[in-house]
Amino acid sequence: MALLSYPFMGFVVILLASVLLFGEVLVKVRGVFGTIGSGLFVMFLSYHLTDSSPLGMILLLAVGIVLIIIDGQIFNNGTVAVIGIIMMLLACVLPVPSILYGTLVGLAFIIGLTASFLFLKSFQPRDYWSRLTLKDQLTSEQGYNSMNEGYRDLVGKTGRAKTPFRPVGTIIIDGVTYSAVTSGEWIEPGEQVIVKDVDGTKILIQSQKGDAPSN
Repeated sequence: MALLSYPFMGFVVILLASVLLFGEVLVKVRGVFGTIGSGLFVMFLSYHLTDSSPLGMILLLAVGIVLIIIDGQIFNNGTVAVIGIIMMLLACVLPVPSILYGTLVGLAFIIGLTASFLFLKSFQPRDYWSRLTLKDQLTSEQGYNSMNEGYRDLVGKTGRAKTPFRPVGTIIIDGVTYSAVTSGEWIEPGEQVIVKDVDGTKILIQSQKGDAPSN
């Protein structure tokens, strides 16, 4: 325990504690990482607790851990977890005797938190992490696909040029403005156009000037 009076030892202990505890949050390891990590945190705080930094620091650490767990079980967006992480960081930094010690402990905490994500490569992720990443993936894919579907539906529709095309410009179809391009044709504002093709979000148009009106 006396070794914790040295800033370097505090750095090592908090590094290991944060790696293991946050690793427990991310992957399924049957509580092994969590038990060891929590024990290291408690050992560190127990040594540094004084009359000026009472048991409130342990409470701050405990509440931080609880907030991270609540985020994983209920919110699944990381917002509450960030608050919990900040509380844990403060619980580690505030009781130490010097600015140097506090700086090293803070760095160890952040490095450990970051390094814990390496466990995702070797262990099975918890449902929390899977749901969070899957949610982001689906949101991105659905947004991209729905946008492309909407653009593909424009093929064959007619509208009018809002700006000159030289050969890029803006069109209006059904009251909605789109950026579009011609195959080299110059089009004047107000001219009737038809969408010939869509490639992703690239809209290829052609002037209807001189075309026979459709029935």
